[in-house]
Amino acid sequence: MPEQEQPNSADSPAGDGGPPKTAKQLEKEAKKAEKLAKLQAKLDKKASAAPAAGEKKQKPEKRAKEVKESAVYTASTAPGEKKDISGALPDAYSPRYVEAQWYSWWEKQGFFTPEYGRDSIDAPNPNGKFIMVIPPPNVTGSLHLGHALTNAIEDAITRYHRMKGRTTLWVPGCDHAGIATQVVVEKLIWREEGLSRHDLGREKFIERIWDWRREKGGRIYDQLKALGSSYDWTRVNFTMDPKLCRAVTEAFVRLHEQGDIYRSSRLVNWSCSLRSAISDIEVDKVELAGRTFLSIPGYDEKVEFGVLIKFAYKVEGSDEEIIVATTRIETMLGDTAVAVHPQDERYKHLIGKHVVHPFCDRRLPIVSDEFVDMSFGTGAVKITPAHDPNDYEVGKRCNLPFITIFNDDGFIIGDYGEFTGLKRFDCRKRLLEKLKQLGLYRETLNNAMVVPICSRSKDVVEPLIKPQWYVSCADMAAAATESVRSGELKILPEHHTKTWYHWMDGIRDWCVSRQLWWGHRIPAYHVSFNDASIKASTPDDEQYWIVARSEEEALSKAATRFGVDASKIVLQQDEDVLDTWFSSGLFPFSVFGWPDNTVDLQTFYPTSLLETGHDILFFWVARMVFFGQKLMGKLPFKEVYLHPMVRDAHGRKMSKSLGNVIDPMDVIHGISLEGLHKQLIGSNLDPREIEKAKLGQKQDYPQGIPECGSDALRFALCAYITQARDINLDINRVQGYRFFCNKLWNATKFALLYFTGDELYNTQVTISNELNQMDAWILSRLAATIEACNAGFESYDFAAVTSACYAFWLYDVCDVYLECLKPIFQSGNDEQQAAARRTLYVCLDYGLRLLSPFMPFITEELFQRLPRADSTPSICVASYPTNTSWRNPQVESDVEFVQKAARVIRSARSDYNLPNKTKTEAYVVCTDPAPNAILKRYASDLATIAYCSTVAFDTAPPAGCAILTISGQCEVHLLLKGLIEADKEIAKLQKKREQLEQTVSKLSQAIQASDYATKVPAEVKAANDTKLTESRTEMERIAAAIETLKLM
Repeated sequence: MPEQEQPNSADSPAGDGGPPKTAKQLEKEAKKAEKLAKLQAKLDKKASAAPAAGEKKQKPEKRAKEVKESAVYTASTAPGEKKDISGALPDAYSPRYVEAQWYSWWEKQGFFTPEYGRDSIDAPNPNGKFIMVIPPPNVTGSLHLGHALTNAIEDAITRYHRMKGRTTLWVPGCDHAGIATQVVVEKLIWREEGLSRHDLGREKFIERIWDWRREKGGRIYDQLKALGSSYDWTRVNFTMDPKLCRAVTEAFVRLHEQGDIYRSSRLVNWSCSLRSAISDIEVDKVELAGRTFLSIPGYDEKVEFGVLIKFAYKVEGSDEEIIVATTRIETMLGDTAVAVHPQDERYKHLIGKHVVHPFCDRRLPIVSDEFVDMSFGTGAVKITPAHDPNDYEVGKRCNLPFITIFNDDGFIIGDYGEFTGLKRFDCRKRLLEKLKQLGLYRETLNNAMVVPICSRSKDVVEPLIKPQWYVSCADMAAAATESVRSGELKILPEHHTKTWYHWMDGIRDWCVSRQLWWGHRIPAYHVSFNDASIKASTPDDEQYWIVARSEEEALSKAATRFGVDASKIVLQQDEDVLDTWFSSGLFPFSVFGWPDNTVDLQTFYPTSLLETGHDILFFWVARMVFFGQKLMGKLPFKEVYLHPMVRDAHGRKMSKSLGNVIDPMDVIHGISLEGLHKQLIGSNLDPREIEKAKLGQKQDYPQGIPECGSDALRFALCAYITQARDINLDINRVQGYRFFCNKLWNATKFALLYFTGDELYNTQVTISNELNQMDAWILSRLAATIEACNAGFESYDFAAVTSACYAFWLYDVCDVYLECLKPIFQSGNDEQQAAARRTLYVCLDYGLRLLSPFMPFITEELFQRLPRADSTPSICVASYPTNTSWRNPQVESDVEFVQKAARVIRSARSDYNLPNKTKTEAYVVCTDPAPNAILKRYASDLATIAYCSTVAFDTAPPAGCAILTISGQCEVHLLLKGLIEADKEIAKLQKKREQLEQTVSKLSQAIQASDYATKVPAEVKAANDTKLTESRTEMERIAAAIETLKLM
C-alpha cells in the first residue's frame, strides 16, 4: 500500500487483471464488517450469559415440530435396479425411504446422458438442446451449502430442459484447486506426521495429493448424487486429467505464440508463508477501525496494525526536513524517493533536491507527481517502488530504482546492518526504536485501514516484484465487453452487467504464475548452454525462455532460435504452476476434448448457459469468455446466470471458525450437536478456532440439525432466490419444506384411495358438462400454475416457480379440492365420480411433473405409483406440462369469492373456539343477486371448506347468529346459539382484548418517541405499523364478537 496512505491503499498488485476497489466500496465493506462484529459480540454475550453449573437453567427452546422416526427402504434391490414399489406407501413421508435406490437406477438407465432416446447426439433435435458445465468444486474436502445452492439451481434448470424434450447435457467434474488443496494437504501431513512438503520432496508430495484427491473427489461425487444432481457421469472430468492437462498446455503455447502470454517482472500478491504469488480472490481485505493487534503466522507476539507512523527525512545540505507517514515503517528501507504534488507551495522549492536515508548510503530524490493528495497527511509521500502498487507506477514514471528488501520468506535482505536478516514485522519494531534514537520519529496516529490477508495461510500479503508469466488482457476484455453490449452474451440478473463493465474497463494483465507444486506445470523452459563460448543466459531474460508442448519441442525451438546444436543446450522447465483459474477458464471446451475436433466438441460447444455465484464473475466467467473467444472464436455460452451467496441466518459469511459451515449431507440426513462438534475435531482448525466454532454451533443449532431430506433442501434453496445479493439461510425454513413434502405425500396417498380397480388414466381432459364446477376450477388453477412455472423457468425466476408449485399443492389441492371431492365420492353418481377421478389424476400427474425439477426423489416415488396409462419410464424424462387451455378466469374469480366467505366463517369459528367437528348453520343474506348467485352455485363446496352443516339462501336467519361481513352487499349469519357458552367465551375474548390493548399501547408509545423516525430502521418501522394495524383490526373483531355473544 502507498506509504502516505492514499485512498486506494488496499489495491492489490497488478496480478489478476481486475481494477482496484473504490474508496466508497471500501467504506461500504467497513460498515458491513462493523455490523457483523456487533452481531458476533451480541451472540458472544448471549452465550456468556448462559447459566453456570448449579444455577437454575432456563427452559429449553421448544422445537418447531417433532419429526417421528422415519421409515427406511429395506427391499433387497441391487444398485442400478429399479426400486421395488410393490408394497404400500409408508404412513408418513420419510426422506431415507424415498431417496433410496432411485439415483443408481436413473444413472444405469442413462436418463442423464444426451444419447438417451436418440439415435445420434449430433442429429438435429426440433426441440433444441441445452448444454451446461458444472462450476467444478475444489477437491479440498466436502461440499458446503453454497455448492448445494449451485446444484439445486443447475439441476432444476437441467431437469426442466430435459423434460422439455431437448438434447440435454450437464457435465460434472472437480477442480484441482492448486493453492487450496496444497495448503490443506500440507497442514494434514504436518499435523499427522510432523513433515513439510520439502521433507517429502516434490514427487512424493504430489503423490500424497493424488491420494487425497482420490478420497475427497469420490466423496464430492457421492454428495452430488445424494443431492439428486442429474449429471452425465460418463463425461466426468478432473482438471488434472491427462485430457485437460493437454488442453492447458496447448492453450498456453498457442496464446504465447499469438503474443498474448509474456514473461515480465512486476508486483504480485506474495504470501511469505506459502512462498507463492496468490490471486486477488485469495486475498481477504480485513477492515480495521484503528489500532489493532493481529496474530500473524510465524510470530510469537501479535503485530500492531491500524496506526500511521510519521517520521522525518533530512534534506541534504540543509536544516530542512520532510515529514512522511506510513503504516508499514519496515518498507522505508526500500524507499528510493519522496514524492510531492507539483502544485504544492510547501514543497515546490525542494523538488529536484535530495533527502538522506538514515540507515544506508542512499540519496532519495524529491520528485513531483500528481498522484499525491496535497490535503492528506503531510502532503509528502515516501516512495517504495518494489513493495507498493502505487509507488511502483511512480517509480516507472520517474525512472526510480526498484530495491527489494524482503526475500521469499519475508526476511530483510540487503546491506542494512542490524536490520538485515530480521523478519519483516520484527524489523518494524526495531526500526521504530532506532528512529526514536535518531530523533527522526514524530508521532503515531490511529488510522483506519485495510490489511490484505492471505485467505489460505492467514499471513499478511506482501507486494513483491517477481518474474512471472502474464496473460495480456486488454484486447480480450474489449471483445468481452462488446459481446455484452451487443447482446450476444446476456448476464442475468442484469444489474451484474455494471460489474462486468467495471472489471473490463479497469482490466490489467493477469499473472498466471504460482510458486506451487500442485497444478499444471508451466510449459516453459529456460535455456542455458554447456558450451562456455556461447553467451550465458539469465532467468530474467525472456529471450532465453522457450514455450513448448514438450521438452523435445522446446529443444528443437531453442536450437533454431539460437542457431546452435541441440547437444549444447540445457533445458530447465519452469518450477512454477499455472493459476487454477487458467485451467478453469478452458473448462467449457477442454471437457469436450479440445484441442481435438471431437464429435462432442462439435455438438456441445458452445454451451447454452453458465450458472454460478456472482462472486466469481470476473475470476472465472470472464476468463472463460476470454479463452472461448480467443481460442475457439466463439463465446463459450449464450447466457450467464449469477446466483446470490449463501450466508447463515444472521447474515454472516460462512466460516469454519464461526461454526456455521454446514455440510449439505447433515441437512439431508440430520445430525446432533455432538456430531457437529466431532466434525470440527477432524478439521484443520487450530484448537482455539475449534472452541470458537463449537460455541457458534451451539448458538445456532442447540438441538442439532433435523433430518430434512434432499428434496426439501433443494426446494428451500431455490425458493430463497430473489434479486437480493445474499441468502440468509435458516434451517427452520428448510425443515418447513420437509413438512411440505409430508403434506404432498399424505395428499397423494389419500388421493390414490379414490382410484380403484385396474383402470389407467392419462392427462387428456376436456372441459365438459361432466365436470363439476370445482373440477373446472382446479384445472384452471393447474393451467395457471403451468403457465407460471414455464414463465419462471424461462426467466430464471425460481422463487416464482417454487411459489406457484407450493401454492397449487398446498392451497388449491390440499386445502380446497381434496376436501370438495369427499362429498362427491361419498354421494355423487358414477359419471361425477369418474370425471372427478380423471381431473384428480391430471392434478396429481401434472402437479408432480411441475415439482420434479426441484424435488426429483419424492416426485419419482409418487409418479411411479400413479395409475398411468402412458409408458414413460421415469418422471425424469416425462414431458413438462404446457397445457394452459383449461384456464378459466371467471371460475377462478367465483371460487376466490367463495374462499373469501369460507375464510371469514372459519375466522369467526376460531374466535368462538368452535372445533372443526362442530358444524354450524350458515345463512347467506345478499342485497346484490350476483354474489348471492355465486355462493348459491357453490353452496355445497362452501359448506365443506367452511365446516358448515348447511348453507341456506332466501331464508330469514334465526336469533342467536353472529353476523359476518363478506362484502358490502353480502353477509353470512352464523348460528351459534346452543353451540357455545356465551359467558365463558366473553371472558376469553375480553382477556384477549386486554392483551391486544397492551400491545397497541406499547407500539403507540414507541412510535410517538421523538427519535423514532430517525433512529429506528425502516424494516422495523414497517413491521411495527403492520402489527399495530393487525392488532387494532383484531380488537374490532373481538368487540363485535362480544356484542354478538351478549345477545345470546
